[in-house]
Amino acid sequence: MRKLILATDPDIVEEMKWGDTPVWSRDGIICTGESYKKVVKLTFAKGASLKDPASLFNSSLDGNVRRAIDIHDGEEVDESAFKALIREAIALNSAGKSKPSKK
Repeated sequence: MRKLILATDPDIVEEMKWGDTPVWSRDGIICTGESYKKVVKLTFAKGASLKDPASLFNSSLDGNVRRAIDIHDGEEVDESAFKALIREAIALNSAGKSKPSKK
């Protein structure tokens, strides 16, 4: 998934934050990754504001801000739908990017 995220846009920045959590961002956080025994969770910071026509979001569905994709061992993710979510998250971040105030 990491390679897929980074392949979506060359300007995506990957960092390790909060100890050992990978965070991918461009003009703001796109998503974070967490590994558990039975699942890899990709949490989209503004997922509730993203369209998800392929219904990739399957976790954290009740929140007002975030949405997540839980990927279990052996599961495949629709690559084109996933990349579309990443691109939409970037567009949302870019649209909300604060502009310098005029003083």
